[in-house]
Amino acid sequence: MKEIKHVFFDLDRTLWDFESNSEATLKELFTEHNLHEKLGVPDHEFIREYKRINELFWEDYRNGVIEKKDLRFGRFEVALRFFNYDDRALAAQIGELYISRSPRKTGLVEGCIELLEYLKPNYQLHIITNGFEEVQHIKMKSSGLDGYFEQHITSESAGAKKPSQIIFDFAASLANSKAENSIMIGDHFEADVVGALNVGWKAVWYEPNEPKSEDSEHIHIHHLKELIEIL
Repeated sequence: MKEIKHVFFDLDRTLWDFESNSEATLKELFTEHNLHEKLGVPDHEFIREYKRINELFWEDYRNGVIEKKDLRFGRFEVALRFFNYDDRALAAQIGELYISRSPRKTGLVEGCIELLEYLKPNYQLHIITNGFEEVQHIKMKSSGLDGYFEQHITSESAGAKKPSQIIFDFAASLANSKAENSIMIGDHFEADVVGALNVGWKAVWYEPNEPKSEDSEHIHIHHLKELIEIL
């Protein structure tokens, strides 16, 4: 891919290990707020249901059904109610603490730094994320990722979420890139891959848990190190 000059990455679940960082934070909060006694279940059961509920909230947020504040607190309120515990004040408290602590966790996806060290001398690297503006910048600084990237584009700064063409055009304008020299790498097929393809970029789907796809329009990888052979 000699024509590629700009490499755009998603952040959560692509570079920053959202799953391990989130779970570590949830376990801390579960213990601190004595949720074992309040809910009558071990932490792994609560975390399993919270993850399921969180995905539903994020889908609604991506689709514009709910707003940021609804996602931040509603997911915890619904998770507590799933275990027949109705306490909006506790849900709001846990939601605030989660947003404060989770971004400061430093776990990265395996091979992340090795890949960025390889790419940095030869490409202009950028982030495009649907995550919250203030939270994503904390994640990048805390984990040491910020120094690798020239532009950090969030959906809030762009005024639109992936897969909207608006955020990709906004990113291209900031990076001074063109469709023919840009590639997007991310874990969410619709937001990252379909969104990039729709504006004429190349796209890589990082999804380690799905069988390799045969679609010729995008590249599917199971490990970040595979990008070293591609770029």
